[in-house]
Amino acid sequence: MGERVGDGEGSNGSGRRRRIIVAITGATGATYGVQLLKKLGASAGVETHLVISDAASLTLHQELGLQRRDVEALAHVVYRNRDIGATIASGSFTSDGMVIAPCSMKTLAAVAHGLSDNLVTRAADVVLKERRRLVLMVRETPFNLAHLRNMTAVTEMGGIVFPPLPSFYHRPASIEEMVEHTVERVLDLLGIENAQAARWGGMKDGLKQDPPAD
Repeated sequence: MGERVGDGEGSNGSGRRRRIIVAITGATGATYGVQLLKKLGASAGVETHLVISDAASLTLHQELGLQRRDVEALAHVVYRNRDIGATIASGSFTSDGMVIAPCSMKTLAAVAHGLSDNLVTRAADVVLKERRRLVLMVRETPFNLAHLRNMTAVTEMGGIVFPPLPSFYHRPASIEEMVEHTVERVLDLLGIENAQAARWGGMKDGLKQDPPAD
């Protein structure tokens, strides 16, 4: 069963808040999951459902100095990854999408092959079978052929493979700004209002050049 740790206001227009499932797995890049939770928590009418894998607990501590409970406090409802009977393991639980941030190659493989052996992969399987939006922020480099084939399989199923590659056109001044911009792009994919996102406005006039002469 999920543990409700907070509450919010607003709805998705159908009488309830928009429910977004967030999973954090053990790949490097735990900051993406944390920043996503913060952004979603600041969005009106959004309810977050969180699952943290055991490996992710280690990464959160190693990379950010955070304990599991610190991150769980950012979500409305939290689940244990072994709780395969949780509400988000059923398609009858209506959600508006799921993001795995970051997504390990093990988790990617499990999703690609339908191995619902824990709550993260079962919830992802449910999101796919119910034709809802699934975003996998995969973290690995370089990719081997197994990784690429698994990403192809998930894409063919309707999932979105979103490696968190930083953009530089907005001239980020810190790692935090790069992470934030990437998370804002994920919010766009979820259709969540994000007025503070840096948007591409075209090339600056001073950088435009005349086309070369023939």
